[in-house]
Amino acid sequence: MSLELQINGNKIFAPLLGKELIMTPEEHVRQKYICRLVNHYEYTLEQMAQEVKLTGSKRGTGRASADIVIWRSKEDKLKKLNPIIVVECKADYITIKSEDYYQGQNYARFANAPFFVTTNEKETKVFKVNLAVTPKTLSDEILDIPNAKEANSNDKIQKLLEQTKAFERDEFSKLLFQCHNVIRNNDKLSPEAAFDEISKILFMKIRYERNPDEDNIFTLKQFEKQESNYEKNIRPVNVKRNGPKDDIPYMDYWFELTKDEFEEDELFDVNDKIRIKQGSFKEIVKKLQKYNLSTTSDDVKGIAFEQFLGGTFRGELGQFFTPRTVVDFIVEVLDPQEDEVMCDPCCGSGGFLIKAFEYVREKIENDIKLEKDKVNKTFDEIKTADQDEEKLNDISNEIIHKLGFETQIRKREEQEKAKKAGKYISRLEKLSSACIFGTDANPRMARTAKMNMIMHGDGHGGVHHRDGLLNINGIFENRFDVILTNPPFGARVEKSLLITKADQLTDEKRIAKYKQMYGEETYAKAMLQVDNNVDKPLLNTLHIGKNGMSGLTEVLFIERCIRLLKPGGRTGIVLPEGVLNTQNLAKVREYFESTAKIILITSIPQDVFMKSGATVKSSLVFLKKFTNEEAKQWKDYTAQATKTVKAKYKDELEEIKTKLALRGKDALDATTKKELRQQKKKIEAQIQEEIKAIVKEKFDYDIPIATVEKAGISSTGGVIDNELTDIQTEYTPYRIKNELWKELKPKFEYKWSSKTGKVERIKNDTETQLIEW
Repeated sequence: MSLELQINGNKIFAPLLGKELIMTPEEHVRQKYICRLVNHYEYTLEQMAQEVKLTGSKRGTGRASADIVIWRSKEDKLKKLNPIIVVECKADYITIKSEDYYQGQNYARFANAPFFVTTNEKETKVFKVNLAVTPKTLSDEILDIPNAKEANSNDKIQKLLEQTKAFERDEFSKLLFQCHNVIRNNDKLSPEAAFDEISKILFMKIRYERNPDEDNIFTLKQFEKQESNYEKNIRPVNVKRNGPKDDIPYMDYWFELTKDEFEEDELFDVNDKIRIKQGSFKEIVKKLQKYNLSTTSDDVKGIAFEQFLGGTFRGELGQFFTPRTVVDFIVEVLDPQEDEVMCDPCCGSGGFLIKAFEYVREKIENDIKLEKDKVNKTFDEIKTADQDEEKLNDISNEIIHKLGFETQIRKREEQEKAKKAGKYISRLEKLSSACIFGTDANPRMARTAKMNMIMHGDGHGGVHHRDGLLNINGIFENRFDVILTNPPFGARVEKSLLITKADQLTDEKRIAKYKQMYGEETYAKAMLQVDNNVDKPLLNTLHIGKNGMSGLTEVLFIERCIRLLKPGGRTGIVLPEGVLNTQNLAKVREYFESTAKIILITSIPQDVFMKSGATVKSSLVFLKKFTNEEAKQWKDYTAQATKTVKAKYKDELEEIKTKLALRGKDALDATTKKELRQQKKKIEAQIQEEIKAIVKEKFDYDIPIATVEKAGISSTGGVIDNELTDIQTEYTPYRIKNELWKELKPKFEYKWSSKTGKVERIKNDTETQLIEW
C-alpha cells in the first residue's frame, strides 16, 4: 500500500510523528520525500524517524536535529545503532550546493551514516559521507541511496558508494546514443533526422514528468496503459468529432499535446510528426524510463545532452559546435555581470549562451548563499531562550525560503502575470527572460539551441531561427553589453541575396509584446532595418557590405557584433587569422579600428577545430566598442589630422588641379594629364596614410596578444593541457588595473524582519521590492 501526502488546510500529516504539523514549505518537502522513501525505496515507517536530536549539540552551532534518519532495520533503530542514511530537506528551488548542507553532513558524520541526502523543491542529490575527516564541503556526489533490501547488503552498499555522479552523466549520455542507434537501425534515418526524433521523445517525456509527483515517470508501462485508454475512449470520440485528421496513434496524439505545450518556445514546426515506427518509439521510452527528467539535475541532463549533440552532429554540422575550452575562455575573459544583456548572433547549439547563463546564475546563487549565511548567523546570535528557539527557527526558515525565490524560475505565464501587475520578479527570472538572446540561420540549430538551454536550466526564450545579420525581438543595434560568437567562416553573402517579406515579423501578438518590452518607438525604429530594405540586398544593411569592402561572413559579423553592442560594450569572436593580417582586408581592419578597441588577441592551435571539420587557423579576438567619449575623441583626432595634412598638400594639389583645368591652346597633352592624375592620386593616398598615422599615434593604446600551443583539446577531440586558463588568469587583473571597460555590477541589499519574516530587496539603493510569490 502506497503512502500519500495528507494535507488539511494549512496542515500536513507527519506519519513518523503520528500527528499534523503546520505545512511550511520545508515540511512539505520533507513529507514528500518520506512518501518517496516508502513508495519507491520500500522502507518502512518503523525504521525511520524525523527531527532526530543531535546529542551534545551546542547552541549557536546550527540546527540541532536531522530532518530524516533511516536505519537498516526497525531493530537497528530500537537498539540505537548507527543509521545508514541521513536526509536534510530545504524549501529552496535552486541547484544544490555543498555549502548549504554542511550542517546536515556533519550530523551524518556524527551518526556514522555512509549516505547523506540533500533534497529541495528542485532536485535531490546523494553524497558519500567521508567518515574520516570533517570536510568543509560535501564529499563525492553519488548516484543513489540503497533501497530497503540493498540496505542490508554490504556489497550492494559498497557498489552504490562507488557510483559517482560523473558515472550518471556518462550513463545518460550513453543511453541517448543507444536511443539514437535504435532509430538509425530500425528506421534508417540520417544522424540529424534521428536526433530530431529523440528530441521529440525527450520533450514528450519532460512534459509528462513536469508533474510534481516524483514517481510520475514516463515509463513504457504507463504509456501502454494510457494508450489503451486513448484507443478505447478518446480516439473514437476525436475521429467522430473532427474526422480522419484525428485518426492518429497515441504516440502522435501525445506529440500533438507536447507541441501545444511548447508552442511559444517554437521547438517544433506546426506540421512536425513522429517519423519513427511505434516499435522504435516504445523501445526508446523503455530505455529512458530509468530517468525522471524533471528531477534529474541540470548538470547531468545538460552535459549529457551536450555530449550527445557533439557526437551526433559531425561533418557538415560540426561547424555549429565551439569546443568547451574556447567557450569557457571567452566567457571568463568577458566576465558578464548580472543585468548585462548578452547575445550570440550565430548561436549554433547554444554553447556560448548556456555558459554565459550558468556563469551569471552562479554569481546570483553565491550572492544569495552569502545572504542566507548572514540570516543564520544573526538568528544564532539572537536566540536567547529555549522557548524562543522554535518560533525563531520558523521565522529564519521563512526568510531563507523567500531569499531562495531569487534563484527560482516560475512558468512563463506566472512571470508574465507578475510583470503586468508590477510584482516581484526574481533575479534568475530576469536573467533567463530578459538578458539572453541568440539567433541562428539554420532552423535545426536554432531549435537545438533552445532544447540544449532547457536541458541546462533555461534561458532559451530569446533564441530565434533567423539570419543573424537581421534584427528580431530584442536583437537590434546598441542594445547589448556582451556578445560572444563563432561566426561561419569562408562563406560569402552575395549582392543577389535580398531581404524579403518573409523576413518581416507579422505576428501581431508578438509585435505587441515586443513593443511593450522595448518601447514602441525603440522597437519600431529597430525593425526599420528589415522593413525599409525589403527587396534590397542584405549587404546594404552594413557599411562594409554597402561599400563593397567585403562580403565574407566572418567580416560582416564583426561589424554586426559592433553594431549590436552598446557604446562601451564588449565582444569575443572566433575568427580566421586571415582577417587579422591579409592585405585585401586592410580597409576592413581600418574601419573596425575606427569603431572599437582591440582589448585582447589570443592565437589558438589549428587542432582545436579539427574534430568539427575546420582546417583554418583561428584567433580569439576581443573588442570593445568605443564609448561615446572615445568615438568623439576618434572623430576629433581625425578631423584635426585631416585639416593639418590637407593643409600640408593644399598648394601641391591646387597646382595639379589648375594644370588639369587648362583648356584650348594651353591644354596639356594626354600623357602629361595622365601623369598628373596619377600624381594627384598618389598624393591623396599619402594624405590618407598620414591622417591614419597621426590618429593612431594620438589614439594609441596597448593591445595584449597571446599565443597558446595547447587549448585543452587535441585534433581528435581528446583532453589535453589547456594554456587558455593561464591566459585568463593573467588577463583579468590586467584589464581591471587598466580599466579596459567599465564594470556595471548591480548592488543588492536585503532587509528582513526577525519578527515577521518579511523580506525586501533593495537594488542600487533606489529600487525596493517586497519578495513574495
